[in-house]
Amino acid sequence: MVLSEEEIRRLYRIRKTVMQMLKDRDYLVGDFEISMTREQFMQKFGENMKREDLLINKSKRNDSNDQIFVLFPDEQKVGVKTMKTYTNRMKAENVFRAILVVQHNLTPFARTCINEIASKFHLEVFQEAELLVNIKEHVLVPEHQVLSSEEKKTLLERYTVKETQLPRIQVSDPIARYYGLKRGQVVKIIRPSETAGRYVTYRYVV
Repeated sequence: MVLSEEEIRRLYRIRKTVMQMLKDRDYLVGDFEISMTREQFMQKFGENMKREDLLINKSKRNDSNDQIFVLFPDEQKVGVKTMKTYTNRMKAENVFRAILVVQHNLTPFARTCINEIASKFHLEVFQEAELLVNIKEHVLVPEHQVLSSEEKKTLLERYTVKETQLPRIQVSDPIARYYGLKRGQVVKIIRPSETAGRYVTYRYVV
C-alpha cells in the first residue's frame, strides 16, 4: 500500500526516534542515520515507499552476532500470519530480538503468539504514536545508563544490598521500554542537582 504524504512525514519522525533508540541501546548506528533529512529519507525509500521497506537490521557495537530487526508491518492490525512470517525470517537469519512498530495494535491471537515464542524470540511492540517524539529528549527525563552484569555486581557489593532492596522501575515503564530493559537489570539514573551538581540513583527492573 503506497503511503500518503502525511504518513511519510510520520514515518520519517518515527524512524529517527527508532535510530536514536537503537544507538542508546548500544547498536551500531551512524550519526548520518539519525540526522537524515526528510528529503534524504524520500530519496532513500522513494516516492512509492511502503512500510515494509523501512525494515532495519542492526548489530550490537561489541558483538556482531547480537542482532535486532525493526519491522514496520503494513497491516492496520497485525495478525498471526504476519507474526509467523517474521519469526520464520528471524529463525532463518539467526536474529532473536525484534521491535515491531505497529499502526494500531495486534490481534489478541498475535499477542498470544508473542507470549508463546517469548522463550526463543524477544519481541517488543511499539505503537507508531509512541515513537513520534523521543521521550528521552523530554526535559523531565533524566539520563539513564544500563549497568552491565559486572557493574551491577560491583554496585551491590559496594552498598551491601540485595538487588530487591533497590528502588524499582516497572518493565512496562516508557523509559524502560525505550531502553529495552529486562527484569533483573539495574539502571543508573543521573539527575542534575542544584546542590551537588548531579544526583545519582539506581533502579531495579521488575
